Amino acid sequence: MNDRDKGKAKKSGGSILIIMAGILWATMGVFVRQLTGYGLTAIQISTLRLTVAAMGYIVIMLIKYPVGFRISWKDIPLFISLGVCGLAIVTCTNFTAIQMMSMSTASILMYTSPIWVMLMSIVFFHEKVTKRKLAALSMAFLGCILVSGSGGGLVTPSGILLGIISGISYGSYSIIGTIALRKYPPLVVTTYSFLFAAIAMCIISRPSEFVVIFTTSPGRPGLLAWSVALGVVTALVPHLIYTIGLKTTPASKAAILATIEPMMTTLFGAVIYREPLTMGAALGILCILGAVMILNLSVSEK
Repeated sequence: MNDRDKGKAKKSGGSILIIMAGILWATMGVFVRQLTGYGLTAIQISTLRLTVAAMGYIVIMLIKYPVGFRISWKDIPLFISLGVCGLAIVTCTNFTAIQMMSMSTASILMYTSPIWVMLMSIVFFHEKVTKRKLAALSMAFLGCILVSGSGGGLVTPSGILLGIISGISYGSYSIIGTIALRKYPPLVVTTYSFLFAAIAMCIISRPSEFVVIFTTSPGRPGLLAWSVALGVVTALVPHLIYTIGLKTTPASKAAILATIEPMMTTLFGAVIYREPLTMGAALGILCILGAVMILNLSVSEK
């Protein structure tokens, strides 16, 4: 295999990792439904997810790469911004928007992230805007609208603003993560981003309430098992492989590939919970698959 073929293989591998991350993120709804039954709020579930993942990353880095804890003091603001802006803020704003508007509207606004990533990539990384990227972006966004149901429900200016902020925050992980990866390995980047995100979420989620729930719940073993699985399946593994994928995949392309998440969420709902799969959702799935295929065409961009 020559150098050119090796380069193509690495890029293809990065895309596959990002798609796999999107599929794992899509299982979030299953865990949320289970943990909601134990009396946890959405913010508390998010805090558990980030905290379990942070603890997991710390253990992994202690075993595999202990030297990774030695980072430059001047880079701490970079990791704080990655954790708070790219992980914690998106969770808070998205769930608040859901409380103020319909879930479909909040979902659509959050998945405007590829638009913001592409714009930020042009400004910060001077990425070229190609016809292929624009076509893929349009198809992916249309797919998200169709999959999430679009329209309906109460729409408020505050909710729209929070939804847009969630989209920008969601996209900022790719941008800030790309910058951090220029200086540190993926494991270091993900460990510190989750650590600062977990700290931020613990501050706002009233940790004392967790103690009450975990000590009084009659199904404590199940609650603990679902909590650990939540952090591992929907955070620890997908964010690590997504960050690795960013090493060989442009941020704008990664953001579009990640839109496979709402498609898979819809499919999981239909298969596991027998939620109806509408014609619009089916068309949305085809649009997202089309966007992924367009981005992975081997022909040169024009």
